[in-house]
Amino acid sequence: MCGIAGFFRNSGTPGHSEHRSWLEKMGDAIYHRGPDSGGVYLDGGIGLVHRRLSIIDLSSAGNQPMESISGRYVICFNGEIYNFRELRDALEKEGVGFRTHTDTEVLLALYERYGERCLELINGMFAIAIWDKENGELFLARDRLGKKPLYYFHVNGQFGFASEIKALKCVPFLKTNIRMDALKDFFAYQYVPDPKTIYQEIHKLPPGYLAKTDGETVHIKQYWDVDFTRANEAGPEQIQDELYDLVEDSVRLRMVSDVPLGAFLSGGIDSSAIVGLMAKNSNQPITTCSIGFDSKKFDEVEFAKKVATQFGTDHHEFTVRDDIADNLVPIARFFDEPFADPSFVPTFFVSELARKQVTVALAGDGGDENFAGYTKYRTDQIENRLRNLFPGWMRNALFPSLARMAGAFNGSIAGKASSLMSTLAIGPDEAFFRTNCFFRESVWEWLINDRVRRETSDYDVSKITSDFYNTPDTDDHLSRVLYTDIKTYLPGDILVKVDRMSMANSLETRAPLLDYRVVEYAAAIPSRLKLCGKDKKHILKKPFPGYLQKKRYIEKNGIFGSFGRLVTTSTERTC
Repeated sequence: MCGIAGFFRNSGTPGHSEHRSWLEKMGDAIYHRGPDSGGVYLDGGIGLVHRRLSIIDLSSAGNQPMESISGRYVICFNGEIYNFRELRDALEKEGVGFRTHTDTEVLLALYERYGERCLELINGMFAIAIWDKENGELFLARDRLGKKPLYYFHVNGQFGFASEIKALKCVPFLKTNIRMDALKDFFAYQYVPDPKTIYQEIHKLPPGYLAKTDGETVHIKQYWDVDFTRANEAGPEQIQDELYDLVEDSVRLRMVSDVPLGAFLSGGIDSSAIVGLMAKNSNQPITTCSIGFDSKKFDEVEFAKKVATQFGTDHHEFTVRDDIADNLVPIARFFDEPFADPSFVPTFFVSELARKQVTVALAGDGGDENFAGYTKYRTDQIENRLRNLFPGWMRNALFPSLARMAGAFNGSIAGKASSLMSTLAIGPDEAFFRTNCFFRESVWEWLINDRVRRETSDYDVSKITSDFYNTPDTDDHLSRVLYTDIKTYLPGDILVKVDRMSMANSLETRAPLLDYRVVEYAAAIPSRLKLCGKDKKHILKKPFPGYLQKKRYIEKNGIFGSFGRLVTTSTERTC
C-alpha cells in the first residue's frame, strides 16, 4: 500500500527547473501513505513520485518508481495484486525474467506484454501509473470497485494525478475553485460522488476505468462493470457451497504478506466470517481489533469478544469516548473535501489501534452492498411493492394530494404517511434517492447565496442515482438498487472512509468480500436469496460463522460446526 503522484507537462511549458521540487512536495503531502521509502522519477516534462509502505519484498529492490528490465516503462503503483504469484509463474514459463519478488514488477511485466489487457488478468486493489518512454504516453488505471483512489486534473495541456487531492495542490498553477453542483451533491449524499470532486479542475478516475494521455489529450474508458443480467440457476445449497469456497479463496489470497497481518472485528457476520476463515488458514492466532463506545446502544464489543474467543484470536479493543472533539479537525483533514459519514471517527481509531499490532488488516467491507445487508433495502422493497399495487395514473393524480393532506397534521404517524405517499407517487429510482438521501430543498435554499442559486438552479441532484439505477439491463428492482450503491455509496463513502482513515495510520486494509469474483458471483444470485422477507444478507449467513448485527447470536446458543458452517435450525425460513 502506497501513495503515488505525478504530472505531465508540455515540453514548451516554462518551469522545468522547479519540477523536482514540486514532486518532492507532492510526495511529502502523502508521506503517511508510505513512510518506509520514497522515490522520484523525472524525465523532461514527465514526473513521477512514490511513497512506499512495504508489504511484499521488503528490500530496497521493491522501491518505486520502478523501471522495466527493457527500460521502456516506468511504474508508480498503489495497492496489491493478490494473484501475482500465479501470474509470475505463468510469465516465467514464457521466458520473462524478474529482479525482485514484488507484485509491482509482475504488474509491470504484464503491461509490457499485454498492454491495457493486463487489467483483465489481475485480481487486486490498485491505482496504477505507467510511463511509456517510447510512445510518450502515460497509462492510468483504477481497480474495479474503487478500493484505491486516483485523482487527476487536465488543464491547458497540463496533466497531473495523485492518490490524494492534497498532493495535487502542491502544483502551483492548479486552481481550486469550488464546483457548485458538487457542493449540492454533498448536501444530498454526504460525500461527493465520482467522478466529481469539490473542485472544478480536479476529478476522480471512476472505479473500473483506465485513462491514457500524451499530455495534450486524455482518453478515458471503462474496462469492467458488474453484470446483474446473469442468473445463477443453481439451488440454494450449491450456491452456499460455491460462495463459501470463493470467499475462502479470497481470504487466503489476501493473507499473503511479508509483514504482520490481522483483521478488524465488529462482531457482525461479515467481519466474523473473515476472521473465521483467516483462523482456518493460519497456524498462528489471528490478531483482531475492535472499537467500543461508552454508549451501550452502539457498543458491540461484547459480540466481537465472543467471536474472538470462538476463533482464539489475539484480541485488542479501544473505547471511543466523548472527549474526541479535539481530534475531529486533524482527522477530517485527511479527506481533502467534504465528507460527513460520522463513522470515520471509529474507523480512524480502530486503524490506529490495529497499526500498533500489524501493518495489514482484513475487513468485512462489501457484504452489505453485495448481499443486501442494509435496513434501507428492506424499507425500499416494501415501498416498491406498495407502488406496484397501484397504476401509475392513480399514483400521479392521487398520492401527492394525500401527501399534502397528511403533512398538514402534526405527529410522527402523519409525517410518515406524508413521506410514504410522496414516495409512492414517483418512480422507483427517484424514490430510492429520496428515501436514502439527506437533501432537503428548503434547507438548501436557506443556506445558499444568489450566486450558488444561479449556478445550481437547473441541476437535478437525483440524476446520479437515477442514471445508475437505470443502467443495468434487468427488471429486478433490488438488483438495480444494489448496482446503484456499488457505483455510488460504496466507492464514494465506504471505501473513501476506510482508505483515508487506514492510510492516515500507515495501515493497509484488504476486503475479501470485494474480490471482483465475489462481486460478480453475488450479482448472479437471485434477489430472493439476498433479501428474504425481513432477513437481510440471507444467503451470506448460511455458510459462514458469525454473529448478527442485531446483538444476538445467529444461532440461539451461538452453535457452530467444527470450523463453522452454520448448523441449520428449525427456525430458518425457506425463501
